[in-house]
Amino acid sequence: MTSATITAIAPGRVNLIGDHTDYTGGLVLPMAIHLATTISGTRGGSTVSLTSADEAEPAVVALDVEDPTTCQPTWASYVGGVIKALRPAQGFTGTVTTTVPIGAGLSSSAAFEVALALALGMDDSPLAVAQLCQRAENEATGVPTGIMDQLASAAGVAGSALLIDCHALTVEPVQLPEDLDVVVIHSGQARTLAGSGYTERAMQLAQAEAVVGPLRLVLSVEELAGITDDVVHRRARHVVTENQRVRDFVGALRTLQGDELKARLGELMVQGQASLRDDFENSTPIVDACIDRLMAIPGVHGVRMTGGGFGGCVVALCEPGTLSEGWLVRPSQGAHLLV
Repeated sequence: MTSATITAIAPGRVNLIGDHTDYTGGLVLPMAIHLATTISGTRGGSTVSLTSADEAEPAVVALDVEDPTTCQPTWASYVGGVIKALRPAQGFTGTVTTTVPIGAGLSSSAAFEVALALALGMDDSPLAVAQLCQRAENEATGVPTGIMDQLASAAGVAGSALLIDCHALTVEPVQLPEDLDVVVIHSGQARTLAGSGYTERAMQLAQAEAVVGPLRLVLSVEELAGITDDVVHRRARHVVTENQRVRDFVGALRTLQGDELKARLGELMVQGQASLRDDFENSTPIVDACIDRLMAIPGVHGVRMTGGGFGGCVVALCEPGTLSEGWLVRPSQGAHLLV
C-alpha cells in the first residue's frame, strides 16, 4: 500500500517592531509572510531523509538522534533538533522547497522547523508547535533564541500582524492598513545568529535582569539606574524602550488613520533603528547605509532592521509602489498541511 503524500507549508516572518525583546519575555509585532517553506513526502521508516535544491547534500537523521549538533551536513542539525524535541513515531522521506531567503533574517530556519514538525505528524496548537520548534532551534544551534520566529510562523493571520507577549505567550492579531506596502530589502550583508553577537547580548540582558528584575516589567529607563555597567545599561535601555515602541505602534494602528498613522509608524521605526544601532549595537555600517539610502526616497515612511541583526534584511513601510527592489510581503496565514 502506498503511503499518502504529506505536504506541510510554514511561512517565514518579518518583524515590524520589537527586536531582541522576546527572550526577556517582552513584546513583539511580527507578521507571517507569503514567502514560505514547503516539505512534501511520505511518512515511514526509522530516519528522516530530506533533499533540498538549496543544499548540496541530503539530510538523513535517525529517529534516535541525541545530539543534533553532530548531524551533517549543517542543515541536518535542524532536522535533528526537531526529531529530538518531537520524537515522532515514524520517519519521513521527502523534499524541501522554499521561497524564504536563507540567511536574510526572515526566519528561514523557523519556517523549516515548523513545516517539519507538521510533516512528522505534530497536531497541536500553534503555541505548542512553536514551543517545540524553539527547543529544536536551541538544540540545533546552541543559540538561546526566543519564541517569536516559530510562533509567528505557526500562528500567522492573513491581513494582520501579531502582537505577541513573549511572557504570557498570548497572540493578538492587529490588522494592518491596506494602503501601506511592507517591503523587505536585503542589506547586502549575510548573517548567521550562531556567528553573531546574539548570545553575548542575551547574556548582557540576563546581567541587567539580575540587577533590576524582569525587563518586561520595567516601564521607564529611570528604573535602570542601578545598572552601573554602561554596556549592560544600554542593552537594557533598548529593551525597555523597544517594548514601549511596540505598545505605541499597536496603539497607533488602532487609533490613527491616513497620513497621521503613516507618519507615526515611520517615526517609531526610525526610533527603534536608532536604538538598535546605538544601544544594542547590532547594526552594521552596511545596514546603516542601506537604511539611509531607503529613507531618502520619497514615499518611504520608516525603515529598520528586521531579524537578529548583524546583517541580513531591513523592512520598510512605504506608499504602495514606492519601492521596486526587494520583496513586497503580505501578512499571511500560519503553518498548515495542504489538503
